Amino acid sequence: MQIPLFTVDAFTGHSFSGNPAAVCLLENDLKEDLHQKIAIEMNLSETAFIRKLHSTDDFTKSSCFGLRWFTPANEVPLCGHATLAAAAVLFHIQKNPNAVLTFVTLSGDLKARQVEDRIVMDLPLYLAYPQVSENFTQGEAAVGDMIVQDVRYSPDTKNLLVRLSDAYERSVLEELQVKAQDFLSAERTGKVKGLIVTLKGDANDKPKGYDFYSRYFAPWYGVLEDPVTGSTHAVLGSYWSEQLGKKEMLAFQCSRRGGELKISLRDDGRVDIAGQFAIVIKGNLTF
Repeated sequence: MQIPLFTVDAFTGHSFSGNPAAVCLLENDLKEDLHQKIAIEMNLSETAFIRKLHSTDDFTKSSCFGLRWFTPANEVPLCGHATLAAAAVLFHIQKNPNAVLTFVTLSGDLKARQVEDRIVMDLPLYLAYPQVSENFTQGEAAVGDMIVQDVRYSPDTKNLLVRLSDAYERSVLEELQVKAQDFLSAERTGKVKGLIVTLKGDANDKPKGYDFYSRYFAPWYGVLEDPVTGSTHAVLGSYWSEQLGKKEMLAFQCSRRGGELKISLRDDGRVDIAGQFAIVIKGNLTF
């Protein structure tokens, strides 16, 4: 069997930065266990599987497809960067002419469209609530002796958000050695599946002047650190909009690869997250 396979760097306009995702185009249904086996073989934070919803669908013409995401460890309910990568393959490899693509997913229908050199994803917006529970003190412990300004929890995504003190600069977040593996060992309640560490931006950080920075750790999903994470910005977008009083924001995820995201809160309670992309591999998976 051969499956068309692509690797796309998301949230970047340059190869070898941003967040790489593998994208598989499924002409026919795949045996369930093969999804996970392929994700393990790809060994990226996410492998996306685009599937036809009807036998008459066409990757070059249809506007609605099924979409699933797998880490090397398991299936996940939402992945922003692999959704962007999937849309990039359909728009730019398959030359799909539709103005909007709809993906049927575990998180409901997600839409993607092209705006200039970016792909804009319409995602759910998730709230994060203040936490005083002792169950979440390990979130602060994961960042060592750093000064923590705020701790929030997103029950929808099971992400714990830890905001560092505004006194810190971006370089502090970039150099931070997060003990995510220790957090994994300590957090066994099942309430937390991801750790977001975030920091207020600096208007003088030229040339962009980012509104906020972040890093993301998900050892529960077999991903110690994810380079650039669209889904966490569905949480970060709501948090920093509240903190900054803004609906339009520019964010940067400070992993080693790094990536930029444009965030726009919508009036319908959802969020548009936009990013550039670079297609770096085109081929076939053979087995």
